[in-house]
Amino acid sequence: MELTVIDLIKQTGFMARLVLLILFFFSVFSWAIIFYKWKAFKNMKKENEKFFEAFIESNGAKELFSLAKRFELSPLASIYRGVFSEVYGKNSSNLDAIVKKFSSNEISRVEGYLGFLATTGSTTPFIGLFGTVWGIMDAFRNIGVKGSASIATVAPGIAEALITTAAGLFAAIPAVIAYNHFTSRANKIIEEVEDFSETLIKYTWQD
Repeated sequence: MELTVIDLIKQTGFMARLVLLILFFFSVFSWAIIFYKWKAFKNMKKENEKFFEAFIESNGAKELFSLAKRFELSPLASIYRGVFSEVYGKNSSNLDAIVKKFSSNEISRVEGYLGFLATTGSTTPFIGLFGTVWGIMDAFRNIGVKGSASIATVAPGIAEALITTAAGLFAAIPAVIAYNHFTSRANKIIEEVEDFSETLIKYTWQD
């Protein structure tokens, strides 16, 4: 009878199942982050473009502040709203620090959760490798106990080794690809944030 992957998992020992459970959680959270960041970056890009058009065409700081409220996902609009709230109608002497504070907050938001993808991509292959080593150890242990190196003796341990190896790669590969892709997109948005911050420092905060 041909064994499926599910059948092989059912035959694994406690340690292999623990490794698979850890890899499963890494994989689930990674995919959740991938879908979240894909949607977030898409909306950030779209709203940044619309807000910057409004910024160019605005007739005053207060009018632009009202428009900025419509772009809740735009880092540029968020920076503008924060800086406006602190400097409008005031003689602020630390405009640079205020702009830097809000731009840093937005950069952190843009980069949010990317660290988990990097961690998943770098650690899950080693977690899978741990399961591989453990499975091979089980195979040798069975040989010692039964005094035979037949397929029936070593198969369970080798199956554990292969399954955990595959699971580690399954968790790592999408995370690495997504991390590289999202890092590139994040860097573009961060460049926009930095350029816009320089513009705000020179901006006339009066109508």
